[in-house]
Amino acid sequence: MSIIICPGIHDPAFTESFISECLNIPNGSIAKNQSNILVFPGKDISVLSALHILQFLRVSVAYRRYCLTDSLKSPIIFISFSAGVVGAIGAAHLWQLLGGSVKAFIAIDGWGVPLKGNFPIHRMSHDYFTHWSSSLLGSGQNNFYAEPAVDHLSIWKSPQTVKGYWVDSSIEISPPKGYLTAAEFLLMLLKRYEAN
Repeated sequence: MSIIICPGIHDPAFTESFISECLNIPNGSIAKNQSNILVFPGKDISVLSALHILQFLRVSVAYRRYCLTDSLKSPIIFISFSAGVVGAIGAAHLWQLLGGSVKAFIAIDGWGVPLKGNFPIHRMSHDYFTHWSSSLLGSGQNNFYAEPAVDHLSIWKSPQTVKGYWVDSSIEISPPKGYLTAAEFLLMLLKRYEAN
């Protein structure tokens, strides 16, 4: 299983912080498979382009000496943030059109981006308003919103310090199901998909 990180338009140090604070867990299987984490290097409007992200995936797979058809069989989880959600959702659909497998799509603060697909979708938001208004444009089960609200970049650069609620939108938007950090919520999702 590969994890594809699609950041937004921001300082790359924030993405490095996200990976080190959220995906490098001691004695965790995610940390053991760091070679399976690919970070789209876009820092500008290229993060909006599904074609640029798809091209990056194809080049990265070839670089790792895998045949594209073999890599298509390996499931991918997309984790995207802000403007990166726009390009990532398109890339996820294109990857499937090529015959690839998308195990899950996690959108972090993808406000205003419609999310539909025949794969599990999860939204994480920096406040309740973003959570509520974004869910009108599509969300799956098991979502997260920060409470108290934090600024937009905090949920990406410091997910271990952002506390909030885990909700299952298929049942109801509120009341919340559980209180935890954004990092704990994300790791819960990744471990679940890694196990299945």
